[in-house]
Amino acid sequence: MAAKVADVTSDAILCADASGRITYWNAAAECMFGHAAEVAIGSPLSIIMPEGFRGAHARGFARAAAGGAMTLQGKPVELIGLRADGETFPIELSLGRWHDGATVAFAAIVRDISSRKLLEHEREQARVFLDTVIENLPAMLFVKNAEDQRYLLMNKAGAELAGRPQSDFVGRTDSELFPGRGEAYEARDRAAEARPGVHVFEGNYVRADGRRFTLRTKRLVIDPAPGGKRLLLGITEDMTEARRAQAEVRRLAEYDSLTGLRNRAGFVERIDTLVAATTPFTVLSIDLDRFKSVNDQFGHLAGDEVLGEVGVRLGRVVSAGDVVARVGGDEFALILVGDDAGARARALAPIIVAALEVPITTNRALAYIGCSIGGAAFPTDGGTPIEVRQAADLALYRAKENGRGSTCFYDAALDAALREHRRLEQALRLALEQDLIDVAFQPVLSTETRLVTSFEALARWHHPAKGPIPPSEFIALAEECGLVEALGTNVLRRACDAARSWPDDVSVAVNLSPLQFQTGRLCETVRSVLAASGLRAGRLQLEVTEGLLIRDVERTFQQLEELRAIGIQILMDDFGVGYSSLSYFQRFRFDKVKIDRSFVETAPTALAAQAIIQAVTQVGQTLGMGVVAEGVETEEQMQMLVSLGCTHVQGYLLGRPLVESMVRDFLHANRGMAKRLAAPTARHDDDVALYSSASSSIALP
Repeated sequence: MAAKVADVTSDAILCADASGRITYWNAAAECMFGHAAEVAIGSPLSIIMPEGFRGAHARGFARAAAGGAMTLQGKPVELIGLRADGETFPIELSLGRWHDGATVAFAAIVRDISSRKLLEHEREQARVFLDTVIENLPAMLFVKNAEDQRYLLMNKAGAELAGRPQSDFVGRTDSELFPGRGEAYEARDRAAEARPGVHVFEGNYVRADGRRFTLRTKRLVIDPAPGGKRLLLGITEDMTEARRAQAEVRRLAEYDSLTGLRNRAGFVERIDTLVAATTPFTVLSIDLDRFKSVNDQFGHLAGDEVLGEVGVRLGRVVSAGDVVARVGGDEFALILVGDDAGARARALAPIIVAALEVPITTNRALAYIGCSIGGAAFPTDGGTPIEVRQAADLALYRAKENGRGSTCFYDAALDAALREHRRLEQALRLALEQDLIDVAFQPVLSTETRLVTSFEALARWHHPAKGPIPPSEFIALAEECGLVEALGTNVLRRACDAARSWPDDVSVAVNLSPLQFQTGRLCETVRSVLAASGLRAGRLQLEVTEGLLIRDVERTFQQLEELRAIGIQILMDDFGVGYSSLSYFQRFRFDKVKIDRSFVETAPTALAAQAIIQAVTQVGQTLGMGVVAEGVETEEQMQMLVSLGCTHVQGYLLGRPLVESMVRDFLHANRGMAKRLAAPTARHDDDVALYSSASSSIALP
């Protein structure tokens, strides 16, 4: 019966006599060691022992056979077994001794523990792996007993961060480790215990050696396995560098890298904070004068040095709690805080103007600048951040209108003027969008033939509420708010469309704004309008002023040459006003030059005006240019201009601006009068009267 049980067991069972030879070998032993029973029985036990273990085994077995102590008695021992194919494997062996009469015999149960050993090895590797991870984790990791808050584990990074040896932690509490501070740590442990989930806390920590850290700790209570302890797991990250980097990013976002002052974002943020706290303050907006000249003459490096010195000078005049900011390229601002901010601002404004008028010495030049200042106060001049800033900008705008070195503080009248200005701008935008800008046409007559040779196109705007707006007002507004290109294109299109129905020998003249040349699209626009209207290029005249030529001579003449190449006539308007230069006529041959009305007005009585007009007509005759006198309003002026050699005349005496529908009738009347004047019986002294009669019968009032 015992032999049957031994044959079905999965453990190897074998017996040996006192000499160490195998006397019994069950089926499991055959499978385990690879020796058949007939081979194993009678063989020495050494067949299942690796070479290195045989000597020790033989000595131990001989001692046991002689009746000595069996150190393995009753207890299994782990050994290394040897298979028939030479493979070794771990085994667990239980050895027993008995006496069969006078003979000593031994029995052993052998178990293959390869699987168990593999599992133990894997578990050990996993433990070592986790220990290595925990120990080398670049963040503090700790485990505490949740009941008494004593440390069960603290990794190396945590000990280094805390500034204590790892051995100090296990078995101790924070109160014991960090007297005076540990109680706060334990309070946060208890708070984490009191609620489920992850408890996060970030704060500052000062180590025993004085080093400061910003730490963020996440705590989580882990419920125990049955019979175990509740554990408190904590992970602490050192956020010092991250917070420092974030602070630097905020500083860069809110401060100007060149001057070290607050930038526009920092300036706005400070105003928002003060308004939210209802703290009174006054804003001074400062715009530098002549700074562009510094950059143009000495370069941007010199300009940067000037800006840096401006920041230094402004910093000297403010008090603690005030803010100095660079809010734009050459724009600065001050925020003066406190109930006395308004009075301080009014006292400081002239001091700042004087401080910035002092020349600034740079490594490259001596720079002369200045400034204009606008001021506004919270809450008197605005109840929101935007309102206060707009009020200060409006005051600055008015200060700049008053001239360099001026200071202006906001008042209600400024606000009303600004609102009206904005309403007018919106109305002009709408008028352009809806094509409501009209064009009137004022005739220009030849003094030789008495015939109309061209009409000057004049923009007219009839505001729905205000009525007619003077061109000087709405054209300046269009230039200021960026609408002049749209306005100029509209007038050019309307003029060309109208002129297409006139006689082929009558041209149309259109005034150009200097700003239209700055866009770089003028030539393309003119070509497009001519193509769309079908008007011959030779019938279009474009009038430019001396002011345009002064702004950018090279660029202007380049575009004028391109327009001339198309076949367009180019006229110089308002000649004699401001910075007249005869050198322009050397650079470019104008088709006509228009003498400003200020000379025409005084021509009958002023010898200087007569001399200038005569000089211009002589230059025009020599260079083949026509000379147009504009602003002719009296018969006396007309006679004088004809005698001085003007080739063309224009003014209310000869014809007021006409709506498009009246142009053809005017032309018809003009040609009839010209025929009468050409008749042999016509008297020369009737010329002026006939001009006047022809124009007044058709012209608008």
